[in-house]
Amino acid sequence: MVQGCENVRPALRRAPRVSYRWADPEQILQEAGTLAVFGFGTGAPHSDDPRWLGVDLESFDAPTPLEVWKVDGPVSHGRLGDLQWSSGDGWLFAAITLDEAVHGGPCATAVSAYAQLCDFVVTRRERHVQRIWNYLGDINQGEGDGERYKQFCDGRAEGMGNAFAEGFPAATAIGHHATAMRLQVYLLACDEPGERVENPRQVSAWRYPRQYGRTPPSFARAMALPAQDALAISGTAAVVGHASAHQDDLLAQLDETLVNLETLLASAGMPSGFDTQSPLKAYVRHPTDAPAVHDFLQRRLPGVPVLLLHGDVCRSELLVEIDGWRYA
Repeated sequence: MVQGCENVRPALRRAPRVSYRWADPEQILQEAGTLAVFGFGTGAPHSDDPRWLGVDLESFDAPTPLEVWKVDGPVSHGRLGDLQWSSGDGWLFAAITLDEAVHGGPCATAVSAYAQLCDFVVTRRERHVQRIWNYLGDINQGEGDGERYKQFCDGRAEGMGNAFAEGFPAATAIGHHATAMRLQVYLLACDEPGERVENPRQVSAWRYPRQYGRTPPSFARAMALPAQDALAISGTAAVVGHASAHQDDLLAQLDETLVNLETLLASAGMPSGFDTQSPLKAYVRHPTDAPAVHDFLQRRLPGVPVLLLHGDVCRSELLVEIDGWRYA
């Protein structure tokens, strides 16, 4: 043994590379290192490969690109009950899609989805969840604690149990307009922990006051992935402190959202701004607002790949939300 080798720390995992591509999904699935591929809306192609997920959000872009996750090295994949999964190079993709008609509404469906995902992840070497996406129908329907998003939050907390006792991952929760009332949850996990990042301009989501529901949202504002070479950014909107800002003013909400994104980058110790390798998603509540959002982002974030999707933000007064990736 070479002296001192026992003290050498192995290199941290390089972050998966996320990109948008216009291509045949079967072609991408045959490429080396493909961890996951996502299509959007009713026009997306179909594949039985567990690495493929058709997302119940319609795109304003035509044609609509696919979202592709790539890792170094070979990838294995499979299904386990309602779950689909793939893994490679220390990274894990796992997803579940459940019909509320079978599971009994947003709360019970969230309980089942999160219990199944958490039970699966805990058995894996890649047990450190970095990022979660949640898409559910009619997210703002209902009043008070009966709002579907608040019921989802109750169910999510019950289903996850103590899985995130050490801290929550980054996350997004957006409402879709698909005919079927389905809950889709998917995640990215790693065999090494990341570092949670909060926004000093905002109250941490899990500390929100009672007015936002019995169960506060359970997510970090962002996650610096293990090698510190990428930041996974949660759904970010015009929230200052814990309050929504600029009601009914789309452009002011977009301005505030970009301030929050820049603050997150600074909190993570990353350079300001986004570039051509920083794929983002913009979720737009009203289809009539999509051209204005597109023009605003083209002007303020030139060259940055942004996928524009029809999605409802978890608070009915918020018109737009942005999430995505920033690579070092």
